[in-house]
Amino acid sequence: MSNSETTMWSTPYDIIIVGAGVAGAALAHALSTSKRLNEKPFRICLLERSLAEPDRIVGELLQPGGYGALQKLGLESCTDGIDAVPVRGYAVVLDGQPVHIPYPDAREGRSFHHGRFIQALRSKAKQAPGVEVIEATVSELIECPVTGRILGVRATRKAEGAVEKEPFFADLTIVADGCFSNFRSSVMGQAAIKPALKSHFVGLILEDIQLPIDKHGTVVLVKGHGPVLLYQIGTHETRILLDVKAPLPNDLKQFIIDEILPQLPSSVHLALHRALDKDRLRRMPNSFLPPAEQGGHHTKEGVFLLGDAWNMRHPLTGGGMMVAFNDVVILRDLLTGVRDLSNWKEMARVLHKWHWKRKALASTVNILSLALYDLFGADDEYLEVLRIGCFKYFERGGECINGPVSLLSGIVPDPILLFRHFFAVAFYSIWVMFTHPYPRTKRGSSKPVMVVPGYDDYPYLVLKSISVFWTACIVFGPLMWTELRW
Repeated sequence: MSNSETTMWSTPYDIIIVGAGVAGAALAHALSTSKRLNEKPFRICLLERSLAEPDRIVGELLQPGGYGALQKLGLESCTDGIDAVPVRGYAVVLDGQPVHIPYPDAREGRSFHHGRFIQALRSKAKQAPGVEVIEATVSELIECPVTGRILGVRATRKAEGAVEKEPFFADLTIVADGCFSNFRSSVMGQAAIKPALKSHFVGLILEDIQLPIDKHGTVVLVKGHGPVLLYQIGTHETRILLDVKAPLPNDLKQFIIDEILPQLPSSVHLALHRALDKDRLRRMPNSFLPPAEQGGHHTKEGVFLLGDAWNMRHPLTGGGMMVAFNDVVILRDLLTGVRDLSNWKEMARVLHKWHWKRKALASTVNILSLALYDLFGADDEYLEVLRIGCFKYFERGGECINGPVSLLSGIVPDPILLFRHFFAVAFYSIWVMFTHPYPRTKRGSSKPVMVVPGYDDYPYLVLKSISVFWTACIVFGPLMWTELRW
C-alpha cells in the first residue's frame, strides 16, 4: 500500500455511502442519529460527485406514504422553506372529463423542486454527528485481491490539487449513485439485470396555470400516446411531464404542439406555448429494474446497492422516493442492530431481511407503476378497452377510488389488494364494452355516432372479451412473477 492508503486504513470509516441523493443523504442522517446495539456511533463517509443543487425533472412528488417515512426519519422539515406544495390526491382526465381521486383520510403528500429538496437533505446529513460529506468522484471499488471482498472506494476530490484516486476504506460500502449507476454490474455480478427502457419523460415548467383540481396531481390520458402528468412544484410553477415512447421524434417541440397539446386542458395551452418558446426541453429515461436479492454468493461481499441503482419503476405513479425512504427506515432499524459490519454472514442475513421486509410496499409500487402505464399509454385496441374501463371504474367512486389510491399512495401496501383491483378493472372493462355506447360510423356518413352494442354485436364482443382478459393477464402476470422471482 502507498503511504496515503496506510494512513487512511489506520482510521477507517464504518460505512461509506456513494451518492448524496435521496437515499444516500437520508441514510447517512438516519444511521448517524440512531443508537447502535454496541452504543458506538457510526463513522460515515458520504461521497458525492457534485454538491451543487441538482436540476432534474423527476423526484419532485412525494406520496403520503413517502412523507410518512420522511417523518419517521425526522426529516419532514426538509420540505419547509422550499416552497413545497401539499398534494391531496389526483385528477385523471379523459376526453376533457376529470375524475377526482382524493387521498383517503385527508392524507397529504408534498411536491417541490427536486434540487431544493436534495439540498435540504444534504444539509441535514452535513449536520449529523459522525457524518463527513466529501465532494468527490468515485471511480472504482477497492477489492481485496485474495477474498474479492470490497474494502472501500477510490475517489478524486473536487478540490484543486487533490490526490487522484484517493482511497477510502470502510467495513461496509453502500452504493446509491442513482439510475445511471457506474457500479451496478460490479456489485451484482452474475445477478446483474439490465434496466429495461419503457419510454422518456419530456419536462417543462409552466407558470401560473390553473389545474383541474387545486393541490392535486393531474394525469391526462392522451390518445395514441403516453400519459401527461402535471403537478405544482411551487406557488407559481407547475411541472408538466409528457411521456414519449421510443424512438423520440426528431422535432420534439413540433410533435408536442401537433400531437399532445390539443388533448390537454385549455388552461394549459398558452403556458405550454410560452414554455416551449422560452425553455429547453429536458428529458429523462423511464426504466424498469427489478430488485434482485443481495448478499448471496452471486453478489460482492462488503457492498450493496440502494435506491435507483438497484430498483427502478416507471415514475408515472411518483413512487420512487417513497420506496427509497421506506428502504432507509428499514435499513436504519436493521443496521443499528449489527455488532460487526465486517461480518458478512451477519450482513447477508440483514440484507435478506431487508429484501423481504420492503417487499410489500416495493412490489406494490413497482407492479402498479408499470401496469398503470400500460393501461394509460394504451397502444392497441385491447389496452384501449382496459384504459376506458379503468377510467369508468374510477368514476364509480367509493372503494373503486379508495382502494387504488391507497395502493398508489403507499398507505396500503398490499400486492393482493392490487391484484384484486386490477382484475376488477379488467372485468368491469369488459362489462363497459357490452353496455356503454361506443363510436360507430354509419354508411353514408363521415361522422361517428355513439351507439349501444346490440345483440348482433355480442358474438364479436365475446371473442374480443377473451382477448381483453388475456391482455390484462399478460400485463399483470409477468410483473407479479418478476417480483416473486427476485
